[in-house]
Amino acid sequence: MTVKKRYDSEYIEWLGGLKQRIKGTQIKAALSANKEIIELYWEIGKELYEKQENQGWGNSVVDNLERDLISEFPDLKGFSRRNLFYMKGFYSFYKSDFKKVQQLVAQIPWGHNILIVSKSKTIEESIFYLTETIENSWSRSILDMQIGTDLYSRQGKAITNFKNTLPNPDSDLANQTLKDPYLFDFLTLKRNADERSIEDQLTKHITQFLLELGTGFAFIGRQYKLEVGDKDFYIDLLFYHTKLRCYVVVELKAKNFKPEYAGKLSFYLSAIDDKLKTESDNPTIGIVLCQEKNKIEAEYALRGISQPIGVAEYQLSRAIPDNIKSDLPTIEEIEKELATTINISNAE
Repeated sequence: MTVKKRYDSEYIEWLGGLKQRIKGTQIKAALSANKEIIELYWEIGKELYEKQENQGWGNSVVDNLERDLISEFPDLKGFSRRNLFYMKGFYSFYKSDFKKVQQLVAQIPWGHNILIVSKSKTIEESIFYLTETIENSWSRSILDMQIGTDLYSRQGKAITNFKNTLPNPDSDLANQTLKDPYLFDFLTLKRNADERSIEDQLTKHITQFLLELGTGFAFIGRQYKLEVGDKDFYIDLLFYHTKLRCYVVVELKAKNFKPEYAGKLSFYLSAIDDKLKTESDNPTIGIVLCQEKNKIEAEYALRGISQPIGVAEYQLSRAIPDNIKSDLPTIEEIEKELATTINISNAE
């Protein structure tokens, strides 16, 4: 038997088996649609990988498979040439450690899976995004945004004293709640924007702000007033975290970190614990958000403080230089500019 005849014979047999499995999947889909689809795509990807990489079948097998499966199942989507290559890539990425992710990948849609596989460098990174997607019910667009901001490298990276000030497992959960740096690229501000301007923008864009802070943060207020003794004090931003079951005080600094910031925040935490915290609440947590920090300086500043505090940087990725207006030009300004340009052109 020639190589071509053997290929044709094996392909026809393989195609027949695939058709039967696809029909079986259609029947089961009503009960567990996503799980069955992911498993089917895994099997197709595995067999494509083995036939192309081990048996030397070229890319023409993908073209043939696309044509024949679409012909057999014209009402089903998912058997395009592109998606067949996604199936192969899905298998190739996880083939050595599929047991680690088998239950996770079955819980999210195929589009989410492909996004994670195509943008993750390691299986550990993909597991992070799989887990976060399941826990937070992320849409595909939110998942894409979180991957694009490299959440995997930022989550749990803030400098904190949580291990010394919170019991386990609260300390680990609190530590994973914080990021470093925080990305406020949804703001449009001048490069040297002051703290009040940043606060204004963050509260104006509270939905994006809460998304960047992460799941569990509930906004209580800005410039929250505290009466201590006969003086009034104002907290920049006050939140309640539903998972940690505690208040969270955020102090925003448009400067580099200074040790005295931790001392002032410690004072606020004591006041919140005394005036707002109930018996069912955990100790209040503080976060200093600053433009830059020195790691050793921040660690020293937190070492002798008994309240749980974290220090992290923030970035204004879309900062506008001071000499450029943040607002769009008015119609009058545009017309004036055009008139000037025309006059110069006519003069020349």
